[in-house]
Amino acid sequence: MIISIILKKITRAFTDLLPIILVIAFFQIVVLKQSLPQMGDVLFGAFLVVTGLTLFVEGLEMGLFPIGESMAHALARKGSLFWLLCFSFALGFSTTVAEPALIAVAWEAAEIASQGGLIDPSQESLNNYALGLRMSVAFSVGLAILIGVLRILRGWPIHYLIISGYVLVMLMTIIAPKEIIGIAYDAGGVTTSTITVPLVAALGVGLASSIRGRSPLVDGFGLIAFASLLPMIFVMGYGLILFG
Repeated sequence: MIISIILKKITRAFTDLLPIILVIAFFQIVVLKQSLPQMGDVLFGAFLVVTGLTLFVEGLEMGLFPIGESMAHALARKGSLFWLLCFSFALGFSTTVAEPALIAVAWEAAEIASQGGLIDPSQESLNNYALGLRMSVAFSVGLAILIGVLRILRGWPIHYLIISGYVLVMLMTIIAPKEIIGIAYDAGGVTTSTITVPLVAALGVGLASSIRGRSPLVDGFGLIAFASLLPMIFVMGYGLILFG
């Protein structure tokens, strides 16, 4: 019974990855007309990816989703707006700081900035630039989740907030240093990754489920959109301060 369940989960993970495998195989064999280099390493790596994806999805279902929803329910029952907003900000900040994709992008941006002569090439300057970028993004995501939770509580229309936010993004794009604009737009994407999305989505759904008059489907989703929007604004602001 246990083996059957494990095999089903592995099969599901393999099915999810199959389109990627087929695309790579097609272009490598049909278009480039070359065999895959280091076939053994590629197959072993694919096995590790399937295994990792299986364990990751299982971990989300067993741990992150339930704890996010249960804490949202508990804080809503407690009736303390202050602690609910504190939790929302802290959750957004801490999950974003831990995002591997953000760490990679921040360090890559620091190296490119040093090569372009925008910052001093010393290790300390690289570390400070990367850390400042990560902190700016993490703070913005924390604030975004806080605003998203207030939207759920107050019943604010999401489209007004999103449209206003993107209008501000367009205006800041006009005045922001060109060296930071691309990084800012990428920062909006890397924040919504493997750690942030499950916990934030569970928070929204759990909170909407526990408040009378709120629909988990209508009001529970949308926090991820805020988590993608505000980092663009804050990173461009970080660039205005840093590059003047």
